[in-house]
Amino acid sequence: MQPRFVILPEKLLIGQKLTMSLTNNRTFELWSSFMPRRKEIKNIVSNDLISMQVYKDILDLINYNYEEKFEKWASVEVTDFNSVPVGMLSYVLKGGLYAVFLFRGPASNGPETFKYIFTQWLPGSGYDLDSREHFEILGDKYKNNDPDSEEEIWIPIKRKQ
Repeated sequence: MQPRFVILPEKLLIGQKLTMSLTNNRTFELWSSFMPRRKEIKNIVSNDLISMQVYKDILDLINYNYEEKFEKWASVEVTDFNSVPVGMLSYVLKGGLYAVFLFRGPASNGPETFKYIFTQWLPGSGYDLDSREHFEILGDKYKNNDPDSEEEIWIPIKRKQ
């Protein structure tokens, strides 16, 4: 599995967020709250959903603490912040260089894919993780837990020094 490399421009997002950890994963709760309300958002750029993780620091993949809290967002890209629905938040995704992996299969195979990215691909890639947002784009081919589902995994990177 090889990524494509993209220099992403800044994106404007509107959505909802929850604080969670990997041991207290609240992703289902977040998306269950967001999905019924997403049509309230105006000026949507596309039908793509963005599942974003915002960590306090660069991930320490060797000594990762599964209790470490991070923000998880359920969001969509918008053209402006002129109309943010009550109970939702705006966020400016900084952009920058990303490695983009195409993931095919059910969500239950996700941990295996992330393990490959962080333990095999990244160490030999010539890149380090950057301290920016990690996210997945759930496009038209995304089908939740379906074996034919597709999504893009966006990993923030920078050239090794």
